Amino acid sequence: MRGVMAVVAGLLFGLGLLLAGMADPAKVLGFLDLAGRWDPSLGLVMVGATGAALVPMQWSKRHTRSVLGLPMRMPVARELDRRLIIGSLVFGVGWGIAGICPGPSLALVLSGNWQVLFFVAAMLLGMGVFGLVERAQGR
Repeated sequence: MRGVMAVVAGLLFGLGLLLAGMADPAKVLGFLDLAGRWDPSLGLVMVGATGAALVPMQWSKRHTRSVLGLPMRMPVARELDRRLIIGSLVFGVGWGIAGICPGPSLALVLSGNWQVLFFVAAMLLGMGVFGLVERAQGR
């Protein structure tokens, strides 16, 4: 059941990204182009997503187990450290250059667009390098 729910959640997430336009690099770059032809529509998508997440997040704070009976694993770190700041900057720069972030890139893989395939390959390589660095540092 856990695997089925993961697939259903992933499909819903991917469908939401596609319907919202988050998988369209031109739309994303339009949203990020504050000095040019700014497209605020993705901001509305983000506000809507935040609103939709409020009730489940409040529910998760009051329960130790998920609806499927699995333990709730909420993040506990609250401090801004160097790793978080650098990672956020790298993510933001990559998002701004490509107009694609990890979730939508996976939804676009089957499009056959070579730029998306290149992005996903670079993303996977970056994740692998991060894993090696973390292991070397004993984390």
